[in-house]
Amino acid sequence: MPKVLISDKLSPQAVEIFKTNGVEVDVKTSLTPEELLACIGEYDGLAIRSATKVTKEVLAAGKKLKVVGRAGIGVDNVDIKAATERGVVVMNTPFGNSVTTAEHAIALMMALARQIPSANASTHAGKWEKNKFMGVELSSKTLGLIGCGNIGSIVADRAQGLKMKVVAYDPFLTPERAKDIHVEKVELDELLKRADFITLHTPLNEGTKYILNKDSLAKTKKGVRIVNCARGGLVNEADLKAAIESGHVAGAAFDVFEEEPAKSNVLFGLENFVATPHLGASTSEAQENVALQVAEQMSDYLVNGTVTNAVNMPSVSAEDAAKLRPYLTLADHLGGLGGQVVNTGISKVEIEYEGAIAGLNTRPVTAAALKGLLTPLVEGVNMVNAPVIAKERNIEVSETKRGKEGDYQTLIRLKITTEKQTRVISGTLFGGDKPRLVEVGGIRLEASFSDHMLYVMNKDKPGLIGKLGTLLGENGVNIANFHLGRNDEKTDAIALVEVDQSVSAEVVEKISKLPNVTQAKMLTF
Repeated sequence: MPKVLISDKLSPQAVEIFKTNGVEVDVKTSLTPEELLACIGEYDGLAIRSATKVTKEVLAAGKKLKVVGRAGIGVDNVDIKAATERGVVVMNTPFGNSVTTAEHAIALMMALARQIPSANASTHAGKWEKNKFMGVELSSKTLGLIGCGNIGSIVADRAQGLKMKVVAYDPFLTPERAKDIHVEKVELDELLKRADFITLHTPLNEGTKYILNKDSLAKTKKGVRIVNCARGGLVNEADLKAAIESGHVAGAAFDVFEEEPAKSNVLFGLENFVATPHLGASTSEAQENVALQVAEQMSDYLVNGTVTNAVNMPSVSAEDAAKLRPYLTLADHLGGLGGQVVNTGISKVEIEYEGAIAGLNTRPVTAAALKGLLTPLVEGVNMVNAPVIAKERNIEVSETKRGKEGDYQTLIRLKITTEKQTRVISGTLFGGDKPRLVEVGGIRLEASFSDHMLYVMNKDKPGLIGKLGTLLGENGVNIANFHLGRNDEKTDAIALVEVDQSVSAEVVEKISKLPNVTQAKMLTF
């Protein structure tokens, strides 16, 4: 039974979900880094919020760790690179608090437009400064969204309800999607020039860090107001302070800061700056939603292999997981065969999907093929880190799909290019779920995969089968099945021999020295 550690405070319902789904769970909150390092080796999964720091050291200590689940959107507290290298899936819950965060952005925008925090403080102080707090309407103003994913699109919807015009800058926003949600897709400079209010809804990465800075702020409309409920570091806080003090920016409202907890900040104390302590996801509904969601996702992965909302590997829905399971096995075996028979460095892997498989989600299948291919060559490879390892080794990977059926209803073909040759390996499914090898190096054959197989390439000359059978018998190796194939020119042949146990390197060496044998390998699957 898989075992999960909950190291941050989650809803008690999350514990029940784990247990109901057949996952053992321990709750140990407020662990010191040293205590977490000491115990993480026991667990298959780690469920966190924002307090636990999943460092490279924690991941290294988690020898059994398969998945880290973040109850929330941001995964800044997880070393994604180290997790991927160790083959640990990192999941978040991007939709559990989307409405809550979007509503907070709208609330801050309204508070900023009507100077509500300052007016509230003034009134509590016994002042009646009615003429001091002159606001602006949102109606008919232009809202510029920097980032228009799930949260940004909800903000757009709410803003349209307030009769605002919405423009959006997001390189991943398609024209069709923009039309569907009634926003105008623009470039960043155009947004800066036109927006009366700007809200940010994008991850923090190399491309978005300080996306609003001295230069970009200078391009904004005079009197613009800026709201950030996404990530600290998207706005250069010192540059924003200068723009507010100069009067170019009318004000700003932030829920997130570059350094948190933000006990001090250059923006604090500015009269037209509104601040909240990272409350974007802080509603009872959101806290419950993300806790339950992460428990369901982690359980589904540990028990069924379903990957949902992973940030470092392709997601696989429950429906896809059932359909893909035999293809994942087939791709793993095809890659495993390739990895065991190539003798020189791999430079390129081309994966072709033909027939029924072409209509499915093939990214996990490609990851499985790379995992099989690299396993004989690299220690600790799995579907999560195989694409990364391939990239690190400068292996070019490509996919092509053809929905039209060929000789088989469904087919996966691997073209593996090394320093000396290109080796083609193809496979299909018999009966819908039984992996079969149907081609190796241009030679057609039909062979099932077994735990132990001998792979023998030879010149197509008489006598090999007898000599091979005799040699195996003399060394106490029982043959379970024998698969043969040869090329159309009848010059080269392959024998794939299923055996009951692994054949020693000494016996394989003897096989390689038989007349007309060009290659002999012991394969394991």
